[in-house]
Amino acid sequence: MKLLIVDDNPSVRSLIRSIVENLAEDIHECEDGAEAFAAYIAHRPDFVLMDIAMKVADGITATRLIKAADAAAMIIIVTNYDDADLREAALDAGACGYVLKENLLELRRLLESFK
Repeated sequence: MKLLIVDDNPSVRSLIRSIVENLAEDIHECEDGAEAFAAYIAHRPDFVLMDIAMKVADGITATRLIKAADAAAMIIIVTNYDDADLREAALDAGACGYVLKENLLELRRLLESFK
């Protein structure tokens, strides 16, 4: 499995990596939604683990861009925001999952379910 982790916080990227690294043979990272599209095109991951709140471009916008280029892209939102409107916006943008950072083991279980 190839993964792309998109989060503006290096500590959070590291934490996510530590939880999923033994599921993946290849993990790439970037720190903003503005970089996510180029990283997706360059690495063609099986899953993008996308934060919502980032400085330059948010994760919902980045999800829309990636899905417009590749309708088969699998993007899981990984966020602090337990908000029904954001959850709906993420799914409308094309995300296939929505996981709260406070429960990253759920992210691992979700990825394992796709194996």
